[in-house]
Order: sequence, then C-alpha cells, then structure tokens
Amino acid sequence: MAEISVPESSPFGLDNLPYGVYSAGAAAPRVCVRAGDAVIDLAELLGDDVFAAPSLNPFMAAGPRRWAWARGRIGELIAAGEVPEEAVWDVAAVTMRLPFEVADYVDFYASEHHASNLGRLLRPGAEPLMPNWKHLPAGYHGRAGTVVVSGTGITRPCGQRRGAGEPAPSFGPSARLDIEAELGFVVGVPSPLGAPVPTGAFAEHVFGAVLVNDWSARDIQAWEYAPLGPHLGKSFATSVSPWVVPLAALEAARVPLPGQDPPPLPYLRETSDWGLDIDLVVEWNGEVVSRPPYASMYWSPAQMLAHLTANGASLRTGDLFASGTISGPSRGERGAFIELTWGGAEPVTVKGSARTFLEDGDEVVISATAPGSGGGRIGFGEVRGTIRPAAGWPMAGARGRKMASE
Repeated sequence: MAEISVPESSPFGLDNLPYGVYSAGAAAPRVCVRAGDAVIDLAELLGDDVFAAPSLNPFMAAGPRRWAWARGRIGELIAAGEVPEEAVWDVAAVTMRLPFEVADYVDFYASEHHASNLGRLLRPGAEPLMPNWKHLPAGYHGRAGTVVVSGTGITRPCGQRRGAGEPAPSFGPSARLDIEAELGFVVGVPSPLGAPVPTGAFAEHVFGAVLVNDWSARDIQAWEYAPLGPHLGKSFATSVSPWVVPLAALEAARVPLPGQDPPPLPYLRETSDWGLDIDLVVEWNGEVVSRPPYASMYWSPAQMLAHLTANGASLRTGDLFASGTISGPSRGERGAFIELTWGGAEPVTVKGSARTFLEDGDEVVISATAPGSGGGRIGFGEVRGTIRPAAGWPMAGARGRKMASE
C-alpha cells in the first residue's frame, strides 16, 4: 500500500479532495482525486468502473447520496493508509484533462461592483445599473464547445470592431483582449423540462465548483452587443480549472450574501445561505494584479440556478454556469482588466511596463482558496492561459498594442 503524505499546510487536504480527470502516458483518461501532491485513480481505489470513464459525468449523474458515500470512503482509505500503490501518481507526472463533458454553458453577471463599474465606463452620466439588475441575476448563453481546460493556449480572436472616430467597422484581431475571473458551478443531477429548480434544491443538483476565466474581446463585444448581447466577443474561449471542488468541501465557506435591496421575488428567495467566502488571486505574467473576493457577490449560485430554470428550462449533467466577473469595492479587487485599467485610461504596471489589455505571449493565472472544515484553507488549483497570435495575423500583438494606445 502507498502512504499518502498530506502536509497540514496543503490546500488539497482530506477536507478538500477535489475531483479531476488525468491521463498518464498513452493510457486513456480516468477519474481521480487529489490529496496533497498525489493523484489517486478512483477506479483502482474503489474498484468501481464508473471512475474508469474519461469524464466525471457518469459519477456526477449518480446524485448526492453517491457523492457523499464516495467522499467518505476515499477519506477513510487515505487516512488508513489503504491506497494501492498502482493507484497513486505524482501530480507532476500526469496530464490533467477537461474534468467533465460540458453539456451547456451559461454566464451570469452577479457582481454589483463589476456591473456598476462597467455601467460607469460604458454609460457615463447614466445610472450605473440597469433597472432590472437588482431584480434578477442577468446572464447569457455561451458556447459549451469552446470551454477548455487550464493550460490550453488562447488564440487571439478576430471579429468586427469599430474604433473611436471610425465611420465604419473593420475586421481583424481584437486589440482589447481581456479576462474575467469567475467561479463556475457544475451540474450533476439533471432536471426535467418544464420543472423549475428552487433555491432550496441547489445542493441536490450541483456537484461542485471550478475556477473560470471567461476571456473577453472588449472591442468586438462593444460593437456587437447591441441589440442582442454578447456573442463573438465571448464565445471564442472559456478556461476552467482541472479540479472540481465538491460542494461538500465548501460547507465552511458558506456565508450570508452582503444584502439584497429590494428583496428578490419569492422564487429567488433563499432558505439557507449560499454566499461563499472564496478569495481569488489574478496574476499577469507572474505578477499579482488583483485579489477579487467572491464573498462580495450580490447574487448567489442558488439564485442563479433558480433563475436559469425559472422558465422551465431543463438541466443536464455537465451543465456549467459561471458567476460572471468577481469584483470587490476597491481597485485591487477588480476581476477584469477593463475595470482594473478603467477602460485603458489607467494602466497598471506589470514587470515594469504600463499595461492595459492583453498582448500576445501574456500569461494569466487565476487561483483561489476558501476556508476548510479543518481550520485551514482549501484550494481550487489554478486556471492558466497564454495568449497566442490571431490565426493568419502574425502581427496581431503589435497591432493590438497600437490600437489600444490610440
């Protein structure tokens, strides 16, 4: 048997046990759990072929009772030193895959600070928030097929954009490429068409949470978003972390929402708190530029799920819904560069250079931790991405720098 050493300071202790999908060498991907720096093959550990699948979807579909049993049993076997040698891999020796098959993807807009900042930037002189914003969690449907795992290169998107003072749009690489630091929630148990899911049933359907970077081309988005909303400016890539932190691991992170005024309509009212005390860190080329606090979010994930299904829309195993940009009240807590640099007017210094939007070769890493039941912190790992030049446009980065400075 293998002895799994988990230091007390590890964000991947027995109070976390996040799930993922790994591959080693030429072997097919399989479901695993992480403890310290060990990746444990769950088909080997538990003798259950549901974990021999190349995604978490079959296990997630089994529901909360099965999730609770597996989590308890995994913890018992690790603590007792009963993990077979053949089940254990060092995290550095494996490749982490997209942990679940994405059935559908919805992105919300749940931070009052983020929405207010964008309102001030895009509609100066008007009310920062739209009249409906405090009555419902606004969101849009993204593309499930462009959700990628951390480490996947992000190709600079092309599209129509019209610069200030230009009489007509042109087509080419985005010059205002941005990030959105978010938290995503993964659905395990589906729901039938025509049956809304109440806030109180959130934990019966949602399996766990991942980190999300919803890459955004702000110039393409600005030109296209009226009258129908985000499309090509958002649909080119969304990155997620390889580790899915189970909802059960977040019990100690649950906190009340900051307050909702006016009170939401009855279908959005919560019977228990689903605010989450999760601290994110955004690094730009290895330098920390922001620390967004998820606890400041106006709408909870339970309310997002209730609104998503309020019209009778069904859930499917593998559905992903994300929070939208996480931003706090101070500049150093803003989770998107359009906010952090105030539309490019207030550059930040990264490695000695004044920066606004992303250039080719830039790398962004988002990580997060939350309180664990053992008194320490549990981790989400990271979601990482590096910007590649636009396809067929070798000078995209230089053009991007020129356009951003104009």
